[in-house]
Amino acid sequence: MTLQLLVTLGVFAPLLGAAIVGFFGRRLGDVLSQTVTTGLLFFSCAVAWTVFSAHTWGGLEAFTLKLFPFINVGDFQSAWSIRIDALSAVMLVVVTTVSSLVHLYSWGYMAADPDKPRFFAYLSLFTFAMLALVTAADFMQLFFGWEGVGLASYLLIGFWYKKATASAAAIKAFVVNRVGDFGFALGIVTVFWMFGTIEFAELFPMIAGKAGTGWEFLGYTWSALDLAGLLLFIGAMGKSAQFFLHTWLPDAMEGPTPVSALIHAATMVTAGVYMVCLLSPIYEYAPVAAGVIAITGAITALFAATVGLAQNDIKRVIAYSTCSQLGYMFFAAGVGAYQAAMFHLFTHAFFKALLFLGAGSVINGMHHEQDMRKMGGLWKLLPVTYAVMMIGTVAITGLGIPGIGGFAGFYSKDSIIESAFAAFTTGHSAMGLFAFFVGILAAGLTAYYSWRLVFMTFHNKPAWKDEAHADHGHDDHASHAQLETHSEPLDDDGHAHDDHGHHGPLQPHESPWVMLVPLLLLSVGAIAAGFVFAPYFIGDHAATFWNGAVFTGPANHVLHDSHGVPTWVKWSPLVLTLTGTFAAWWIYVVNEGMGRRMADRGGVVHAFLYNKWYFDELYDFIFVKGARALGDLFWKVGDVTIIDGGGPNGMAWLSRKFAGGLSRFQSGYVYFYAFVMLLGLAGFLAFAIYTWGA
Repeated sequence: MTLQLLVTLGVFAPLLGAAIVGFFGRRLGDVLSQTVTTGLLFFSCAVAWTVFSAHTWGGLEAFTLKLFPFINVGDFQSAWSIRIDALSAVMLVVVTTVSSLVHLYSWGYMAADPDKPRFFAYLSLFTFAMLALVTAADFMQLFFGWEGVGLASYLLIGFWYKKATASAAAIKAFVVNRVGDFGFALGIVTVFWMFGTIEFAELFPMIAGKAGTGWEFLGYTWSALDLAGLLLFIGAMGKSAQFFLHTWLPDAMEGPTPVSALIHAATMVTAGVYMVCLLSPIYEYAPVAAGVIAITGAITALFAATVGLAQNDIKRVIAYSTCSQLGYMFFAAGVGAYQAAMFHLFTHAFFKALLFLGAGSVINGMHHEQDMRKMGGLWKLLPVTYAVMMIGTVAITGLGIPGIGGFAGFYSKDSIIESAFAAFTTGHSAMGLFAFFVGILAAGLTAYYSWRLVFMTFHNKPAWKDEAHADHGHDDHASHAQLETHSEPLDDDGHAHDDHGHHGPLQPHESPWVMLVPLLLLSVGAIAAGFVFAPYFIGDHAATFWNGAVFTGPANHVLHDSHGVPTWVKWSPLVLTLTGTFAAWWIYVVNEGMGRRMADRGGVVHAFLYNKWYFDELYDFIFVKGARALGDLFWKVGDVTIIDGGGPNGMAWLSRKFAGGLSRFQSGYVYFYAFVMLLGLAGFLAFAIYTWGA
């Protein structure tokens, strides 16, 4: 079997699983449905690692396999293709590895859900859409995958569709992404208008020749490449939850925890980063667009890190962590360090999936409780979950010693921070210094909220001992935590019911091995992905590894210069990380209860962070209430008053008044009719005399 055929089968295997289980899942049954989808995903994962290994160590040359015509309209030609190069090889590994482990994990997490075939079909559909996206050879297939993951995320976030908050979260994700996708579609149109093609192999060699091309509009000359780059980045902002278009991401937690891991670690949210790095030939010649990407990413990294400080839902803390880490990736790409951005995307997939699935294990062990304030003291009762969460926390905080090493996040995060500093000092990006300082500050905040999660969940006094569960699972007003379940089916109202009941104090328990095995495998990646692959992504073998898949202009030496930054720059992330760790330890361990007292006192700062900078309230006021007010204006004033009042209703009123006046002449008296006739005759004679006299 040739590698091309193997790759084709690997890309379409999840679609086959989604189709089989989606159409015949109820007939096949739960076990067979899970086996088909999970087995095909592990096959795709094996293919992905084969391709990645052949590229990394076997010298595999990039190739594009055109399968069949997709959309042909005039000069707008698109063929469904499979493009394999360094970028797609990395993304194939990330997507299939996390997705296959999420499928396996879901065997345990969704064990008692009555709709398992539908759930696994959605997961596989999601994975196929992402594989279509990352292997696209033109913008049309890229857009198909882009919208495919949007559709699948809508289905998965709203999987428990009888639950009002889940349906609302799914709609919110769908609508916010449509805002970004509008800009993305305009960007594709702009590229086609400029170059006459949407195929990457034809497009990229022409970009340098268009550098400096202007576009006359409203009396100004706009940089055409900057315009295209900005419009395309708007799409990335929506898909990857960047500042202003980030509000859907935390609400995506309404879906089952495996969905959170899949969306946040490997699929939807990384699509924007991948797209910017893929389009590096455009952004190298679009400095304004690149600067916007850098500053947006830096602001997002800081914003999300601050909000994460005040959240109490274990999944929401990790969700805002994702948003912040995506900010790191974007400002790396914005300053020209595309390789560092992709390296962080690669390592982040392992430890973020580990943290989300670990949080799911905690939720499972705590009988669906998600509030960290109701946890504590779990390290002895959930030892495996505790161990893997510690590994994930060390990895995401980037804890490590320069010159010696650390876990995965240490290599990729420090490379981004050092690249930002190098981009500024070498004059490649004016935004580099801002991104650098935001990066080290966000590193300290990341350490604080990450260790806060660990201390509140595993080390504090067991708050769950004081929680009585006499009514657990029987309340018609079931909480979000009760609905985040794999062991309690939902009734027709979307409420969780536990047939066994949990009366008396809660007893946490470790998760089954079908959930723990994926955690252990992800732990290996969280530990080793950094030092094993750093030489290839950002080190001595980077030029050979990327082999033109990522383009850097003649003046872009950011990655090379990042290795020569001053010593204080290399050590500053560690100093801030240790500071944040110490602060969390002091507040939540040494002075246990101090954090809760600080939160109870409230204050402007805590309220601002707890309410997520009030973005939801602001958007509700501007867009929701604003749209309703505008609708009322058009309805009550424009439609009812002006159109109906001056049109059908106005004419009806006028006709009624006129008819009412005429009806007065119909009195029924002969003398009245004779008088009217006399008046008519007099009028006629007067008209005749006037006319004849003239």
